[in-house]
Amino acid sequence: MDDRLYFRQLLTGRDVARSDPVARQMLNFIYLVGDRETGEAVAVDPAYAPGEVLDLLAADGMRLTGVLATHYHPDHVGGDMMGFSIVGIGQLLELADVPIHVQRDEAHLVSAVTGVTDALVGHDSGDVVTVGSVPIELVHTPGHTPGSQCFMVDGKLVAGDTLFLEGCGRTDLPGGDPEQMYLSLTQRLAKVPDDTVLYPGHLYSADPSATMGETRARNYVFQPQTLEDWMRYFGR
Repeated sequence: MDDRLYFRQLLTGRDVARSDPVARQMLNFIYLVGDRETGEAVAVDPAYAPGEVLDLLAADGMRLTGVLATHYHPDHVGGDMMGFSIVGIGQLLELADVPIHVQRDEAHLVSAVTGVTDALVGHDSGDVVTVGSVPIELVHTPGHTPGSQCFMVDGKLVAGDTLFLEGCGRTDLPGGDPEQMYLSLTQRLAKVPDDTVLYPGHLYSADPSATMGETRARNYVFQPQTLEDWMRYFGR
């Protein structure tokens, strides 16, 4: 799969949306995943500059065939946040008519913040979205939001705000659940091998990626050994 896998990590405020002060502050990652042989690609969390994302794909000889959303927060899918309006999947659909793949239980939240309805495709954990011949497994990892999901593709874990190289997603925002976050990190992602490379939703560390083995060894969120310990340190 390495020969035909197309994979790019884009940092907002640097690689796209360079003039957007919110993008420069939030440091979101956008991911492009596709099949080089067919030219098909999906974008993960294409907020801030959907037109630039399409231009980058075109320059690489790729075309957008879908979007994967890790969760409903506006800095990932577009919408209003802290008095700012962030462009996202709503504006992208004006440029490309593609399906937006979301976790089923969070579809209504994505719709509420973006205004998008008909293009949303709901999924359950374990579903696979195929791009050309590249399979992407969807893993439901609630905790940061009720419908947060990660994507497994060819030895890579695109984790959104579920897990960073340092820390994990906040659980004190609406819909956050510290107990579910603990279960997502220690059980739902337990099957992810140590040599899988973690690609987070934000640049909150010196490095943009690391193996899961390195992350499990160094990230303080893996130090608590029981749910009780976790809730003592990270619970609300």
